[in-house]
Order: sequence, then C-alpha cells, then structure tokens
Amino acid sequence: MQPVVLAPSVLAADLGRLAEEVATVVEAGAEWLHVDVMDGHFVPNLSFGAGVVAAVRAATRAYVDVHLMIDAPERWVDVYADAGADGITVHAEATPHVHRALHAVRARGLRAGLALNPLTPLAALDAALDEIDLALIMAVDPGFGGQAYLSASEGRLRTARSWIDARHPGCRLQVDGGIDAGNAARAVAAGADVLVAGTAVFGAPGGPAAGTARLRQALASSTRPM
Repeated sequence: MQPVVLAPSVLAADLGRLAEEVATVVEAGAEWLHVDVMDGHFVPNLSFGAGVVAAVRAATRAYVDVHLMIDAPERWVDVYADAGADGITVHAEATPHVHRALHAVRARGLRAGLALNPLTPLAALDAALDEIDLALIMAVDPGFGGQAYLSASEGRLRTARSWIDARHPGCRLQVDGGIDAGNAARAVAAGADVLVAGTAVFGAPGGPAAGTARLRQALASSTRPM
C-alpha cells in the first residue's frame, strides 16, 4: 500500500508569486506539484504552457505532475518533458492514438498517466492499465478550477482500485476535482492515493500552508482499502 500523496494544483496559485507559493506548499507537506495545461479546444479554457512547467521545475525538487488537457497530446510530450515534467498524464478522450501518446511519455523516461472524464467508461482504463504508471479519475468535468466534487467518482475509484490491486499494484490512482478537507478522506477510502487540490490549498483561509495542513489533517484519520 503506497502512502497518500498530496498534489496541489498550481492552476489556483498566485502566478505572480509562483516560486514562493510552490516552496510554501512543499514545506507544508505537499509531495507533488500538479500543473494543468489547457488549450481552449479539448477543454473550454486556456491555462498555461511549458513556460510555467519550467518555472515550477526551477522552483522545486518536488515531483512535477503535468496534466495535459489538450487535443493530440502525443504531439506535445517532448515539449513538456524538456520543460521538466516528471510525469505526464493524457486524456483518453483527447486523441485516437492513446497508446502512442503513452508510449511517447514512457520513451522519455517519465511516468505515463491516463485521465478519464466523469462519464467516460472505465473500460478505457482497463484496456490501458498495463501501459500506465498513473490512473486519473476526474471528479469534475475538466476545464475550470473551483468546481464541486462529484461524489459518484468514489464508485469509479473503487473499481479502478480493484483493478490496480489485482493487476498493477505499482500504478498510482489519482483523483482531481473539488478535493477539500471535507471529502479527501472519502476519496482515499475509495482507493485514491494521489489527491489533486487547487482552491482548497491556494485559496484557503490563512493561505496555502494552512490549506495544505488542513488536507494533511483530514488525511491523518483516513483509511485505505486493503
């Protein structure tokens, strides 16, 4: 059983103070930094590109977890690998060439992740499980921060966890969307071992260190399925 990892999403950070905000959450106990890349096509929003990934990389030795919410992600793997990503996650819905995209990530020596939107059948994950290092269950429709957590995601997490434990125990199970201190323990109990949280960290009363501490406190009493 792998320890639960907290991955604050820099989508919610103050980009004018990015290095400081990254250092603050890492010091407060975050192991990963999650970077959401949006292209305005696959999702109806623009975020940032390789330059921000490079800035996060320069600011920390923590794991840089790049989530490509973009069309044809296989075309961009080298760009984000060169920018300093440790892992790259692509969406099953974003390309007909999912296998090619995952292979491109692994060919760069990075962890390859596959993300599924809330209504995407889990069969896509089942088919790809031997090809990935991380499975990402979206608990919101991707594209905007601050959305409400979809509790139905917990059933999907439980199913994914059962498959991972049976066939690929080294694979991480990540959940992204609306995670906060009120639902983090439930997501972990359902099987997640990497929690992405944006607003709950960087928009927390008292600042990102306080937000990270609240999530860590919520996780302290959580239980993982065996």
